[in-house]
Amino acid sequence: MHIMLTNDDGIHAAGLRAMYRHLRGAGHEVSVVAPLDQQSAVGHSVTMTRPLRVQKIVEADFTGLAVSGTPTDCVKLGVTSLLPRQPNLLVSGMNAGANVGPDVLYSGTVAAATEAAAMGLPSCAVSHHSFRHLDLEEYAAFAVEQLARIPWPDMRGRRVMNLNLPACPYQECKGLCLCPQTNVPWRDWYEERKDPRGASYWWLDGEIPMDRVESGTDKYQLERGYATLTPLKFEFTDHEALQKLARALPGIESFAAAR
Repeated sequence: MHIMLTNDDGIHAAGLRAMYRHLRGAGHEVSVVAPLDQQSAVGHSVTMTRPLRVQKIVEADFTGLAVSGTPTDCVKLGVTSLLPRQPNLLVSGMNAGANVGPDVLYSGTVAAATEAAAMGLPSCAVSHHSFRHLDLEEYAAFAVEQLARIPWPDMRGRRVMNLNLPACPYQECKGLCLCPQTNVPWRDWYEERKDPRGASYWWLDGEIPMDRVESGTDKYQLERGYATLTPLKFEFTDHEALQKLARALPGIESFAAAR
């Protein structure tokens, strides 16, 4: 299989390198098109006001293309212009830090997979619930195994597989769990600090409050040591509200289908 590999942590990130090694070790052809530098939490942003530049990275055990843009830029540019042929699958990650619940709205990792899905490619975002790079080799091997188990022909239609790996040592992972995402939003706060000249600046911090997280959702299961797999579908129409509006606003042309 020809797999395009990208991320939002940058082409030098340990998680991407681990996935590269294990995808190739499984016999796949891997084409890397990834951001040149850190692009976490850029969401689905696209570069439109400056040119994109591409740098080829060649090392003893790694080859890839680094793009001076966002994860979404990498997918759009890679698929349309840089790769000699279209990949069979897009893998984004392995990201440092989980992408569960509301994270999918901010994550550059998930955005890259979403862009690929919008272009008609099967795609998977892979994230590790840790920033300390523990057990990346074991978890990368585990992720590649799960990719081989997914029935990709049935996962078309702007669907993204969102795979999150727990922060515990790999030997303590309880296995894979299929689950929905939590709908609990982040509780954010900003710490005000002073720079050396006495001027204020603010640093974002926050958490998903566990006392509100529903049992059986991705955040809940991940915190309990499970790897979680959540299929995401990026079709945002609220059909229930559309039908209510059609009933509340008679005489207005409506395309609200009964569901």
